[in-house]
Parts: sequence; structure tokens; C-alpha cells
Amino acid sequence: MRFDVLTLFPELIQSHMDFSIMKRAQDDGIIEVNTVNPRDYSEDKKHHRVDDTPYGGGAGMVLAPQPYVDAYEGVNKLSNSVTLMMTPQGEPFTDELSNELAKYEQIIILCGHYEGFDERIREIIKPREISIGDFVLTGGELPALCVIDSVSRKIEGTLGKIESAHDDSFSDGLLEYPQYTKPREYRGLEVPEVLLNGNHKLIEEYRLAQKIERTKKRRPDLYEKWKANH
Repeated sequence: MRFDVLTLFPELIQSHMDFSIMKRAQDDGIIEVNTVNPRDYSEDKKHHRVDDTPYGGGAGMVLAPQPYVDAYEGVNKLSNSVTLMMTPQGEPFTDELSNELAKYEQIIILCGHYEGFDERIREIIKPREISIGDFVLTGGELPALCVIDSVSRKIEGTLGKIESAHDDSFSDGLLEYPQYTKPREYRGLEVPEVLLNGNHKLIEEYRLAQKIERTKKRRPDLYEKWKANH
């Protein structure tokens, strides 16, 4: 999987990729993450300006089309690729969508800033618009990292064992079951006995029951959706 991220702040992307599972996945050649700075494509060679005041008035600055369109067109695109724009106006980013995106060889991500994109960037590039939630951030880098991190987990080899992702929350429409490790007892709280007896059938039944109960209590919307399909 190759990620190409258009961002004014490439350090924000690169710093996250230098640690833990993401770094190992890059070192192992499972994923590749590149950054492209639209400032490098600005026709303003002195100040490398990428924004300007909005037509019609209003606060803030709007990202101009020329640097972003030229930067996008400068990306080497694979045949099996998809382009995303991180924006609060987009469709919700879900585990189901993450699975869908993991089938591509390349994901190109546009990160905005300030008051957002000139509308002509949307009209020319025609990206798939994605939102990580009903709130506004100062830029698209954090949402882009959420997409990169989530999608990378779906790619075999990233987690060592792909089964590690199969038990995650949302993988089957339910929240994950509670997890325990040593010691067996801590401050009067003990690990459930069923997890200690080695009976894998009982353990699976216990974990499923816990997933259902936890989802019903914490995310009734997910529970009702799961219940309708079972």
C-alpha cells in the first residue's frame, strides 16, 4: 500500500510514521508513506503562498486551487488508486470504509487548513470526501493519519498476525471484549475464571457475550444494527 499525502505540514505526517507499528510496517516494505507540499508548486516563487482572502468576504484564508491541483497532478498515480479529501463535510469514516480502502494499492490524501479548499479543487480533482467525526480541527493531517493508521492495520503483515485486527472493535459490528493480563489478581479485582481454564469454546462464548453486552450498553445504535443482522 502506498500513501501520498498532500499537506502544508509534512512533518506532522512523518513524525507519526517514525514510531511503533507504522515504522515497522514501512521498514518491512508493507506500506510506503510519501508527503507532497503544495507550497513547492506555488507560482509565488518568493513567498510560496498557497492561500488568499475569500471572495464575498469573511474571516480567514482559503486554499487556492493552483498549488493543490498542480501538486495533485504531479503525484505518480497507480492504476488501482483512490483520492480522498479530509473534510468535516465528508462521509463518515468507519471500519467498513477502512476495509474498502485497504483493497487499493494507493491512497492519495488531501489535507486542508485555514478556512478550507477553494471549491474548484473539489470540482477538478473529484476526491472522495471523508470525515472522521462531527467536529472541526485546525487541519487535515490528524484525520489523514487516522485513515493511514486504520487502513494499514488491515494489510497483512502490519500487525504480525492479521488475526489481531479481526478481534478489534467494529470488525464484526460489535465493540471488543474486555482484555486481561498478569497478575491474576490486582487490588481485589480478579481475572474471570473462564479465561483461566483453557476451554477455548467457553472462552469464545464468554467473549461474544461480553461483546454483545458491552455494545448494548455503550453503543445501543451499533447493537441494534448488529441485532437486525443476526
